[in-house]
Amino acid sequence: MIVVDDLLFRPIVGVANALRAAALDELYDVEAIQDEIAENRLLYELGERSDEEYERTREELEAELDVALEVREWLSGGRVEVKA
Repeated sequence: MIVVDDLLFRPIVGVANALRAAALDELYDVEAIQDEIAENRLLYELGERSDEEYERTREELEAELDVALEVREWLSGGRVEVKA
C-alpha cells in the first residue's frame, strides 16, 4: 500500500507545491513592488507627481511591500504534506 501511495500522491504533492510557489510569486511579487516604488520616485523627481500624490503612493506601496515580504517569509518554508 505504501508503494501505491507514493506513486499516486507524490506527483500530486509536487504539483501542489509548484502551484503554491507560482501563486506566491504572482501575488507577492516583491521586485514588482520595488519597481513601482522606483517609478513613483522617478515621476515625482520629473515633476509629474505632486507632493501629496507621491507621498500617498509611496506609503501605499511601502505598506504593500511590507505585507508581501512578511507573507512570503511566513509561507516560503511551508510544504504541502500528505499524512496517513
